Amino acid sequence: MPILHEFKINHLGRAAIWKIEEPESFFAEATGITTAISNEKRRIEHLAGRYLLRFLDKDFPLADIAKDEHDKPRITDNDWFFSISHSWPYVAVALDPLGEAGIDIQTWHPRIASIKDKYLSDEEQHMLRRDEKHFLLAWCAKEAAYKWNGRRGVDFIEHLPIVSFDANKELMIYSQLKEIPQMIFMESLITDEFACSYVSKAQNWAIW
Repeated sequence: MPILHEFKINHLGRAAIWKIEEPESFFAEATGITTAISNEKRRIEHLAGRYLLRFLDKDFPLADIAKDEHDKPRITDNDWFFSISHSWPYVAVALDPLGEAGIDIQTWHPRIASIKDKYLSDEEQHMLRRDEKHFLLAWCAKEAAYKWNGRRGVDFIEHLPIVSFDANKELMIYSQLKEIPQMIFMESLITDEFACSYVSKAQNWAIW
């Protein structure tokens, strides 16, 4: 199917969500890439993510994607910054030429709420009105911020506390993963099927 949702990150950056309804062959033929992933769903998700990158930018160099020392997928010389997330049957991509990008999508699952104490402080849970949908959205926001930072060894409560959450489902995260703390602004979406959140350094962060 065509793009389910599309968002502007800035005047050049874009983010999008795709619902996978096509067979594996569709994505394989469109991207021209192969993968050694054995699990069929994982393989289709992998190909669909690459397809969506190319859908957003027809010249995106899929063959140049490689993981850095922190296992963050990158393009050589960072000509493009991007982030990919998938939660069957959805795949989400953020693409930005100006700076780091991070996106996360997650379908509804009771496990996310059951482990809330691992990624949300009691103060954050109160801010989120102890609503399970908001917990899922917060999980996505912190995952997206984690990908944006691109570093290992992150404690979601200590290093990525949520400091603001409003009725429009917009969040602010106070990132303490670099020498100078940063305020990361998140844009989010909640539907009956999933939650999705994305951040971009090009527009959505500020040093306070």
